[in-house]
Amino acid sequence: MIQPNEVYLVMGLLDTDSIAYSIGKTIEQFGGKVIYTVQSEKFKRVFFDRSPDLTDEQKERMSIMFCDVTREDEVQRLFEQTGNLAGIVHSIAYANPKTCLGEEFHTDAQDDILLSYKISCMSLACVARYGCAVMPDGGSIVTMTFDSGRAYSYYNWMGVHKAALEALVRALARRHGKDLIRVNAVSAGPLSTKAATHIPGFGELSHAWAQISPLPWDEKNDKQEVANLAVFLLGHYSKKITGQTIFVDGGASAVGGRMMPHERPFE
Repeated sequence: MIQPNEVYLVMGLLDTDSIAYSIGKTIEQFGGKVIYTVQSEKFKRVFFDRSPDLTDEQKERMSIMFCDVTREDEVQRLFEQTGNLAGIVHSIAYANPKTCLGEEFHTDAQDDILLSYKISCMSLACVARYGCAVMPDGGSIVTMTFDSGRAYSYYNWMGVHKAALEALVRALARRHGKDLIRVNAVSAGPLSTKAATHIPGFGELSHAWAQISPLPWDEKNDKQEVANLAVFLLGHYSKKITGQTIFVDGGASAVGGRMMPHERPFE
């Protein structure tokens, strides 16, 4: 899968509960090297540096750069500093929970919608544009999405942006095929992260998954299953997979209606 000493850029680190961190640690387990990005030094101080799960020595050993993906110049400068990469993980999304998420879909906060689109979708195109220069022999770009085939309560504009993100994955796969760069999305079930805690109604979404997923879904521990797929898509066993959205959600996206008692595993 991951070749020893290959370098991967994992964008979107917040803390040790983030999907980006799980993916980065899994890459390292296979012998790869990881560079993480955090939005800013302030974000690192507030969220990552205060994490009790790592010692100061462990934090110091991590390679962390800063990049605000709303600023194209920062994205360009980032890839001028990384050196050559085997792959990139785009684990970045944001929507103002007070205006873009919640009980009411309609909002007058158009600037918030546009900012959310820029961060959650358009930034992937910017990353691919400048990232391809540091993958001269080809490579893989993986982004994170959430089931956009159905509309979920509370998710509102983020659901719209995720649908756009999946369309962008297909467009980028077509554009960068000649560069031997694969572009794919991992569609995960609901996962317990700091970002998820800001989604109004996340508890309801998690409860719904318990009703509709054929396989038991653990919103905390199954983060590792999501990381496993991301690392597979980054590695050499997925050389002919591109433009795809692949689900790691316990099968919830594949079935209709709630699971009946006779369909559930014995506990």
